[in-house]
Amino acid sequence: MRTNLLLGSVAALGIAAQASAEFLPAVVFDLGGINDKSFNEAVYNGLEQFKADKGIDYIQFEVTTESQREELIRTAAELGANPILGIGFAQADAIAAVAADYPDVQFGAIDVGWLELPNVANFVFKEHEGSFLVGMMAAMASETNTVSFVGGMDIPLISAFECGYEQGAKYVNGDVTVIANMTGTDGSAWANPTRGYELATGQFEQGSDVVYAAAGFTGTGVLKAASEQGKLSIGVDSNQNHLYPGQVLTSMLKRVDVAAYNFFAENMDGGAPEYALNVLGLAEDGVGYAIDEFNAELVTEEMLAAVMAAEAAIIAGDLAVHDYRETGSCDY
Repeated sequence: MRTNLLLGSVAALGIAAQASAEFLPAVVFDLGGINDKSFNEAVYNGLEQFKADKGIDYIQFEVTTESQREELIRTAAELGANPILGIGFAQADAIAAVAADYPDVQFGAIDVGWLELPNVANFVFKEHEGSFLVGMMAAMASETNTVSFVGGMDIPLISAFECGYEQGAKYVNGDVTVIANMTGTDGSAWANPTRGYELATGQFEQGSDVVYAAAGFTGTGVLKAASEQGKLSIGVDSNQNHLYPGQVLTSMLKRVDVAAYNFFAENMDGGAPEYALNVLGLAEDGVGYAIDEFNAELVTEEMLAAVMAAEAAIIAGDLAVHDYRETGSCDY
């Protein structure tokens, strides 16, 4: 019976006997942990579904300090894990280093698109497309003509969320004001709900009545502030509508759960690709928005019709959403 491990260090591993397993998948979660209610948790949910469907457990590691990334990925390889999935762009260098030393092991890299190694599958998402749709919803729901955004780490990836959100808001209301703040410049920005709460509160004081959080575990503080202060929030990555029923307008779904599930499943079936860049947007069901019993009364028929029309236009190529990462700016 395979052991499912959650490790913050490499001490006392005790599972070296599994090194000879024919199929022993592993995942290395990044800062914020599997209980971040967002990015890591979405991956976890996907892999738990894989385990339930296939009857195959997996080894899991959790990075708690930035210096652990290569250490834990390498430990997984030394234990005989194959395939190994790394979560988050910050694991790119660690994956590259270990993949070069273990050419017969398949690696997956979520939110990484530049590792051109024969045994690494890259998964990236068109976050700007999903953010455009929830930006539309924010502007249509706002009663103050001001909406806002709280990002995690100040990097181009998160700026792509922000830029897509701004475009969507202004697509339906050219006069809307969009306030935006980033939480920080290092990995701690993903795990600071207190700071998220403070930033959202400051935005509400400036007139925002709908806030979108793209900040990992930090975003839980943003959603909490909105709930306590009678504002609306928008979740990210996982469906966060249930966290504050009736006050989360929607959640921008980033289907890292599907990417993680498919990576394990393809490797299990012997279909592991050589170097592959997997780009997942609206057309691939890689991003989207959540409608359920917790937000159904918040989303009007007019709002839903507008979003569905925009989604169809984006997929058809009739509506272009600018990606911040292409130019380093949100000029569109």
